Amino acid sequence: MERREFLKIFSAGTIAAMSGQLVFRSNPAAFKLMPVSHFYEDIDTNAVELARSIQYMTTPAPDSQAFLNAFRRQTLSLIVDSRNMNSYLQKMENFENSHNEDVYLEASSYKILVSTFKRLGRVQNLVGHGNFNVLGFDEMLKYSRRYSSVGAFPKAESDFLEQVFNANAKQYGFFGEKVIDNLTTVVPIRDRKKMPNTGHFLYRGDSELLYKKVRKDLGSSIVLTSGIRNVVKQTHLFLAKIIQSKGNLSRASRSLAPPGHSYHGIGDFDVGKVGFGSKNFTTAFAKTKEFQRLVELGYVDMRYPLHNLLGVRYEPWHIKVV
Repeated sequence: MERREFLKIFSAGTIAAMSGQLVFRSNPAAFKLMPVSHFYEDIDTNAVELARSIQYMTTPAPDSQAFLNAFRRQTLSLIVDSRNMNSYLQKMENFENSHNEDVYLEASSYKILVSTFKRLGRVQNLVGHGNFNVLGFDEMLKYSRRYSSVGAFPKAESDFLEQVFNANAKQYGFFGEKVIDNLTTVVPIRDRKKMPNTGHFLYRGDSELLYKKVRKDLGSSIVLTSGIRNVVKQTHLFLAKIIQSKGNLSRASRSLAPPGHSYHGIGDFDVGKVGFGSKNFTTAFAKTKEFQRLVELGYVDMRYPLHNLLGVRYEPWHIKVV
């Protein structure tokens, strides 16, 4: 298979110039998406915002190819060292903004990005949110071929999923370790357990025991908000984040680990305050009594602390297990 280049690097000014020519052609609220809820876990966005982003990315821009071609040869990348440390920290503090050195998905891949994201959403609707968290790649392909409501993944989409997984995340600014090397990694049934009243799974052993201890010490006001996320689930979340970021891979990876890089795949989990909703995935959680208790009791060994050098925003809700 002759692979297309997955990454192209453009200046933010050029992207801004391009985006000024893009227009919405219909009501975003009428755009059909497949999410089962209004919010996706771990990304502070909703279905309407994703619809707007999809339209933004799929509406042709007059003369946009000229802009793309003009910057195709640029090879800037983020290097975290003393020379640009201040710039790096500013990016982390303003993780939802675009920056000059950000890396964007190749424009020709926008259409396949959206269609792949939607098909993954149909798989999630079919198997259910909880089961989708632990679904393996090969099992996902079988479901897509078996059920017409999903439809088989065409070669272009399956190739795209492989490219996303195999891409060198450091090239777009994520410096965390790749903890899952195989796209088809399976979470064995015997190794996982579904936590009551959460819809999420945890690995048996250390993860399950730690969560139960947290619940015992903090009481019913703390809840599991995200447990095991295998490669398929992490990919779906990451594609959603790329869409929300209008193709900006760097911006997407600042707030969500790329597939294969999430410790949710091997043991870590997220907790939140009952009734706090999507704010559990923001720094607002660090201001809650529940978080203060986690700190006081010594549970907080954060995977992504403030001012970390992994290219990831501050995540006070993430419980480090592995």
